[in-house]
Amino acid sequence: LSDFDIAHLSQDVKIICGIDEAGRGPLCGPVVAAACSMPLAPLFIIEEINDSKKLTEKKRECLYESIISCADYGVGIVDAEEIDKINILNATKSAMAQALDVLTVKPELVIIDAVKLETDYNVLPIIKGDATSYNVAAASIIAKVTRDRIMREYAKMYPQYNFTANKGYGTKEHIAALSKYGACPIHRKSFIKNFVKQ
Repeated sequence: LSDFDIAHLSQDVKIICGIDEAGRGPLCGPVVAAACSMPLAPLFIIEEINDSKKLTEKKRECLYESIISCADYGVGIVDAEEIDKINILNATKSAMAQALDVLTVKPELVIIDAVKLETDYNVLPIIKGDATSYNVAAASIIAKVTRDRIMREYAKMYPQYNFTANKGYGTKEHIAALSKYGACPIHRKSFIKNFVKQ
């Protein structure tokens, strides 16, 4: 994956940032975005970094620690209430902008997975960015691990939905719990209209 990013290095581009999100599809919880600039010198490449969806939870957790130990990164989080107000696409863009804003060093190129973000940065949106770009894949791991940890905490507050297992996605078990218990405060009302009475 690092070859794609290295190919974009030039006199004008020395720092590349990847951005990705986790949590656009679930019925509850936040959408989380991460911006990540990894060292691209060959000695620092972490070969196991890949699209977070292709990794086990245990592997993601391990790689997360390796990534944050060497990367310049930021995280943005938009909660369910705000998602209902501004819609999931705008919430995703807001989380991405938040993540960019907390980077320590301004990148010369920002590679984003499939989202067009209005920003002053030089942006390259690419399809399947998390499977193509090293920095986007690293960002996808940060975003996914961060969101999973949030959902595990919510699972302690609302154990009836088993968020530890489903992370808020619309599994049969989750939908059955919605039908039985109704919505909890972190459910996205705009996402669950077909499953519970408002």
